[in-house]
Amino acid sequence: MDLELARKALAEQPFSRLLGARLTEFGNGEATLEVDIRQELLQQYGFVHGGVVSYAADNTLTLAAATVVGPGLITSGFTIDYLRPATGEILRAHAEVVRAGRTRVVSRCEVSTVDTSGTQTLCAVAQGNIAVIDSAGSPGGRG
Repeated sequence: MDLELARKALAEQPFSRLLGARLTEFGNGEATLEVDIRQELLQQYGFVHGGVVSYAADNTLTLAAATVVGPGLITSGFTIDYLRPATGEILRAHAEVVRAGRTRVVSRCEVSTVDTSGTQTLCAVAQGNIAVIDSAGSPGGRG
């Protein structure tokens, strides 16, 4: 799976289109996803909503896994720790594969914000288990 194919898969997700997510890096066990921070993505205190931060981590964990084992993946679980409120111009999630097995991949992700001067600020960290699914959509292996 290459960058253009991964971008096409991301574009097929209605929620990713709604958020305006874009894939900026994809390969060698790593992936980077970005979302422009805009008013509609904020919560009542002016910070990026935690659901948007979680979305970025979730998708990027799985995209990183796809660089190693290919398509046919689904997140089977992940944890996220919010470290500080997300503010800035761009929300950037960068994930890398920790271990790739036959039926599961473990990935780690850092979610940062980027301000107008280009300074990155870490706002969340996540780790996820990604399941390899078969052609019928069932976890456990390729069909």
